[in-house]
Amino acid sequence: MSQYLTVSKSPLYSFIFTLPLFLLYEVGIFLISSRDIDQLRNGADVFMRQVLESFGIYGMYGFGGTFLIGFLIAFIRQKKNLRTSEIESRFLLIMFFESIAWATLLVIMMIKIPTFLSLSNEDYLIQQVVLAIGAGIYEEFVFRVLLISGLAILFGLIFNWGEFGKTFLSVIISSAIFSIFHFFGSYGDTFSFPLFFIRFFAGIFLAMIYIFRGFGITAYAHSIYDLFVLVHITIND
Repeated sequence: MSQYLTVSKSPLYSFIFTLPLFLLYEVGIFLISSRDIDQLRNGADVFMRQVLESFGIYGMYGFGGTFLIGFLIAFIRQKKNLRTSEIESRFLLIMFFESIAWATLLVIMMIKIPTFLSLSNEDYLIQQVVLAIGAGIYEEFVFRVLLISGLAILFGLIFNWGEFGKTFLSVIISSAIFSIFHFFGSYGDTFSFPLFFIRFFAGIFLAMIYIFRGFGITAYAHSIYDLFVLVHITIND
């Protein structure tokens, strides 16, 4: 059990675990509509592509390529440090079921407001499915991996805080930004404080999963939650 808890949190297993999610999203976006592809991409994906373009990295798949290269580097570096070169497929399966458990817990927590993490008002079910997948991998990469890690480093350098203090404040700030993010753009919701705090606490919940269980499980939990919401909306329409 202790081995599973250790390796399942690692960048190596996160890379392998999230690779199918990443490919499903990118292939899904490509197949939906080449004409409307920019409008259909996940908001965090679009934001990061715009940031990369400011550094001269252009192209529809700039962020996707950067994301993949980043995890390949993590894969190669950590693979050298593992005791064995074998990847335990049973651990990946357990990670999947653990992700379902976290997503289910999030659904239970938000049972009275089940649509708070829904992604957009697109008419087509397939688009909603693809965007749900994208939300898990891209939003968690931006708001958890980049923001929490980046802010923690910044606070450590500026204030010389310990691990708990800098991580705690990073979680609070990243969760607030995660919530605010959903009110911007063409498909953003109309701002309200109740909805802001709902997403804020959801961000904290996802941040806790990320800190204690790693990126891979968090990404799947987010995507699976969104798919739960999508099924709920479809059944009740």
